[in-house]
Amino acid sequence: MGNPIAQRKLVTIYASAALAVPVLSGLAYLWHFNAPSTYLAVNAGALVIGGLAIALTPAPPAGNARRIVFAVLLALLFVPLFTGPQINHVARWLPLGPFALHVGALVVPSLVVLASMEERDAPFILAVALFAVSLQPDMATGAALMLAAVGLCVGTQDWKLVVFAIVAFVTSLVMAVHGELPAQPFVEHVLTSLVMESPFAALGLFAAQLACFLIILYALPAAEQGRRALAGSFFGFAVAAVFSNYPSVLIGYGAAPILGYGLALGLLAGTAPRTAIRV
Repeated sequence: MGNPIAQRKLVTIYASAALAVPVLSGLAYLWHFNAPSTYLAVNAGALVIGGLAIALTPAPPAGNARRIVFAVLLALLFVPLFTGPQINHVARWLPLGPFALHVGALVVPSLVVLASMEERDAPFILAVALFAVSLQPDMATGAALMLAAVGLCVGTQDWKLVVFAIVAFVTSLVMAVHGELPAQPFVEHVLTSLVMESPFAALGLFAAQLACFLIILYALPAAEQGRRALAGSFFGFAVAAVFSNYPSVLIGYGAAPILGYGLALGLLAGTAPRTAIRV
């Protein structure tokens, strides 16, 4: 019969690889190109916490408990609008002591994994998140929500998700015009800044992000809808970082996406089928 412990170990290995490959590649990039030592320490610390989240996060909640989690995650998306910090009328960071965490990268990965378990309410949950993001404004998180919905559409054929994806696309275009900030070294435009200076380094980081995407979408032995939603969100963040001044998730400096995807991968690991391994 199936061995749940062995199955969880296998899922943890795949999920850990999806997180570690791009983050470790990013740490190598930060070290080689002489980023501040605090950047390496923050990303390394976030990787440790993210790895613990993958290993220790319990199975996703159900029923009323899941609704409470949705309420908390959606509320967090609105928090920066009231607390700041705000730069040029843009507020998309959660203040946490000396750190300011990008709220979209922190919250949206887990949000879309849990939304994938809600056949009826997923479009509404994503719409509330998009509304919060549009107020920040944050095109990268809008793109992540849009492509997460596209991933869910593939399996459900839900016309409401198609409508949401179209609305999110248009909203993201508007946010791209009104929400862009100056690029920060080692944070935004990591790949595009390296193409001319060190094309092989750029190729290596791109390969690391691609490996993360493919592991989540195809290799991780977990719920298919959750995999599609999470992979879609990652692709949205990654594409936004190429075309505009948004964080290069998991390869550039920033704890929020490492923590966000660590927790989301832990939730996704909890959806793994319990009888997939025979011993």
